[in-house]
Amino acid sequence: MITIIDYGLGNIGSVANTLTRLGQTYQISADPAEIRSADVLLLPGVGAAGVGMKNLRDRGLDVAIRRAIQNGKPFLGICLGMQLLFDYSEEADTPCLGILKGSVKKFQRERKVPQIGWNLVIPVKTNPNAVRLFAGIPERNAFYFVNSYYPIPADTSVVAATTEYGEQFASVVAIKNIVATQFHPEKSGETGLRLLQNFIKEYV
Repeated sequence: MITIIDYGLGNIGSVANTLTRLGQTYQISADPAEIRSADVLLLPGVGAAGVGMKNLRDRGLDVAIRRAIQNGKPFLGICLGMQLLFDYSEEADTPCLGILKGSVKKFQRERKVPQIGWNLVIPVKTNPNAVRLFAGIPERNAFYFVNSYYPIPADTSVVAATTEYGEQFASVVAIKNIVATQFHPEKSGETGLRLLQNFIKEYV
């Protein structure tokens, strides 16, 4: 069963509705014990990094998430849920979970921020996780983004797909039991559904 982590931010309703549409059993929880014992974790996110990390820390969820991932539990992060995996975010000068090495940077001012709308996501063919996640999805397809910041992984081997928005950035990371997307698959129509189905097939 998938556990959606409730930390007071995010698009939990639309994620839950999408899982229901895909026939998946899930629970929504803010209980650290349930997070640690979950089969699969999903961390959604819409909002600010500083508030997100404060909410995770105040509820003891930061420690629970780290422990669950260290114990090999499959994890899917979406949007802010991707950014919080890294060491640090420029947004509000925020130390994050530090599960993946790297930082989160704001798009330059000459570009419209936030980026809102559809943008191409190009799989990295040398990443075996990308092959599985994007199975059955055309090579050049668009997903729905709402973001002012983007992650810069220190280890480029974790990058499973990239997107251009003035500059190229990692829009999907995947390594071992961790998958995270900067876009919102639950708002990306049939293409997003297929990616979520591929994640479920691989990890659930």
